[in-house]
Amino acid sequence: MSDFSQLRLRSDLLGNLASLGYEAMTPIQAASLPHVLNGRDVIAQARTGSGKTAAFGLGLLDKLDVERFRIQSLVLCPTRELADQVARELRKLARAIHNIKILTLCGGQPIGPQIGSLEHGAHIIVGTPGRVGDHIRKGTLQLDHVAMLVLDEADRMLDMGFQDELDSIVGQLPASRQTLLFSATYPEQIASIAERVMHDPERIEVETSHSGQSIQQRFYPVNNDDERIEGLRLLLIKHRPDSAIVFCNTKVETETVADALRSIGFTALPLHGDLEQKARDLVLVRFANKSATVLVATDVAARGLDIDDLDAVFNFHVARDLDVHVHRIGRTGRAGSTGLAFTFFSEKERYKIDALAERTGIKIKEASLPAANQRNQTTYKPPMVTLQIDGGKKQKVRPGDILGALTGEDGVPGKAVGKINVTDTNAFVAVTRDHAKQALAKLSSGKLKGRSFRARRI
Repeated sequence: MSDFSQLRLRSDLLGNLASLGYEAMTPIQAASLPHVLNGRDVIAQARTGSGKTAAFGLGLLDKLDVERFRIQSLVLCPTRELADQVARELRKLARAIHNIKILTLCGGQPIGPQIGSLEHGAHIIVGTPGRVGDHIRKGTLQLDHVAMLVLDEADRMLDMGFQDELDSIVGQLPASRQTLLFSATYPEQIASIAERVMHDPERIEVETSHSGQSIQQRFYPVNNDDERIEGLRLLLIKHRPDSAIVFCNTKVETETVADALRSIGFTALPLHGDLEQKARDLVLVRFANKSATVLVATDVAARGLDIDDLDAVFNFHVARDLDVHVHRIGRTGRAGSTGLAFTFFSEKERYKIDALAERTGIKIKEASLPAANQRNQTTYKPPMVTLQIDGGKKQKVRPGDILGALTGEDGVPGKAVGKINVTDTNAFVAVTRDHAKQALAKLSSGKLKGRSFRARRI
C-alpha cells in the first residue's frame, strides 16, 4: 500500500494531500500510518527527511475534533528549530480544517506571550521539553485531555539530557492516550523510555541507509588532526561544494576546526550546544542561505536541521556509534540527488571502519587525498551573501515587501535574490555575491512599509 487514498483518512485531509501533490507514501508513512490510524502505540525508527512528520501529523489530525477547543495532542521535539519545522508542516497538512489552532512552545523566546496564547486555548501543542515543563510548573498548561503524545527525535532528546523532564511531562498526561515515538537510532535508553510510557507498541524500522548510487562514500587514512585539516582543505577545493557539513565528536573540536578552516580562507561556522539561541539562529540562516560554505557541527546540534541540497558530509573523526555514522551521511544525497561523504580515520579507529563494513555490507576501500597539483589552489567563496534588516513581523515586514524593494526601479534581478527569512524583529535575505553591494544600497536607501530600516551585510 503506497497511495494515501488507500488509507482510512478524513476526506478533507485526503483532498488537501492531493492539492499539495502528495500521492505516494514514503516507506515510513506506509509502514506506520495504518497502525497510527488504528490507535496503536508505535515506535518508528527512520532517518531525518524520511517523511515522519506527515506520518504522525496525519494521524493526530485525523483524530482531532476541532469543535472541542482543548489541547488534544502534544508533540515534543528536541530543539526550537525542529519544533518550528514540525508546526509548519502540521499547519500545511491541516489547511482544510477550519479554525484549528496549533501553538508552538519553545525556549529562547519570551514566556509571557506564550502564556497569553495559552489563555486563548489551542488544539495541538508543539514544543521542547524544557519550555513545556516550565508551563506545566507555572500552571499555564493543562494536559488533561491529551489523546495523543508524539516524541519526535526521541534519541536526541535523551542525548540532550531531557530524560527527567520527559518523565515529568508524561506524568501529567492521561494514561489512556496513544503514544508515538520517532527516532533515528534505537539506543538502550529509547527501549527503556518506551517500556515506561507506551502500551504494547508496534515496532517499525525502515531502511536508514541510502543506496550506493545516491551517496559516494570515501575513507581516508590519516595520522593526526593536522592531516585531517589538510584533507578537508584539499577535498573542499577539489569538489567545491556550496554546502557541506563537517561532523565533529566534541564541542571544542567544532570551534577548533571552524577556526582552522577560516584561517585558510573558507567561510566556516561552528554549531554546538553551547551557542546562545540568537547566535545559533544566525548560523543556521547563513548556512541555509548558502552564504557560508561549511557548517562544523556536533551530532546533537545538527540533528533535525531543515537543510536542503547538502552537497557533502565530512566525518572529521569516525562517529562513536555506527547508527550515528549512517545518520550523518544520510544528510546528503536526498530526494534522488547524489551526495558525497568523506571519512577520515586513524589506525586507532580502523576497528570502527571494519565494524561499519560488516554492519552495512559496503566494501570499504581506502582512498588517497587529491594530488599535489591541487595543494596550491586557493579557497573559494560561497555563492550568496546574507543581508540583515532590523525589522520583522512585529513591524509588519513581509518577504514580498523585501523582494519588491530589492527588484524595484534600478534594482537587482529577481533571480539574484535567494531565501528570505523573516523573524519577529529581523529579516534576512540572501543575494548573489556579485549583486550584494547593489542590494544593500537599495535596502539602505529605500523604504519598507513606508519606513526606513537599517540594513547590513553579515
